[in-house]
Amino acid sequence: MSIHPTTVVAADAKLGANIRIGPFAVIEEDVVLGDDCEIAAHAVIKRHTRMGARNRIAEHAVIGGDPQDFKFKADCLSYTQIGDDNWLREGVTVHRGSRDGSTTRIGNGCFLMAYSHIAHDCVVRNHVVMANTAGIAGEVVVQDRAFISAAVTVHQFCRIGRNAMIGLSAKVVQDALPFCITDGNPGRARGLNLVGLRRNGFGADEIRALKEAYRLLYSRVPLAEALAVMKQMNSVAVAELADFITGSKRGFAHPTS
Repeated sequence: MSIHPTTVVAADAKLGANIRIGPFAVIEEDVVLGDDCEIAAHAVIKRHTRMGARNRIAEHAVIGGDPQDFKFKADCLSYTQIGDDNWLREGVTVHRGSRDGSTTRIGNGCFLMAYSHIAHDCVVRNHVVMANTAGIAGEVVVQDRAFISAAVTVHQFCRIGRNAMIGLSAKVVQDALPFCITDGNPGRARGLNLVGLRRNGFGADEIRALKEAYRLLYSRVPLAEALAVMKQMNSVAVAELADFITGSKRGFAHPTS
């Protein structure tokens, strides 16, 4: 364990093995850090944060801060839960839940680039990338291996689907479809995320089925009929796409006509 003498660590903080903490970092009360975590200079890990193993928190990041929510009460007992193997770069901010017992969650293997922001009660699953200054508002769900480009803004309660890619500076106000590129202001579906799909091991047959589903989805066929056909296709990914659309509460990002 290597803790710089200028670091402030609360008496009840629980630190795992081989922790490294840099100058002027602050570890507040009721914090749990797993083994092999690295907290850089001037970073702040706020109260009620739980963090797994091998996470790297860069300079001036603030993790587990109070929500920017008028309904939030100062005595609220809520949490920030972070898994393993995440890298949170300079100036990243993550806010804890806004209600008693609620939790903001980040999974495993995520990469949050400089000055990106995760608001209260969000769920960010595994291997998600958020580029510089990207921000997601409260109650957003980001599914596995989504890529959110720089300067993207995501409206509260939206969902970002699995293996989705959000283009540079997009304004996302509806659910962003899994396996697709969403771009523009407001964000619209622009086609399949073919590069991301191939990089993540999707085979030719699965990609071909997704292409067929995408064409069907944006044809003149009524949505209910298109979804019924998609659910009959022999494709796990297409079935997931159909279920995502069926479960949408904010609507989903159609392409421009």
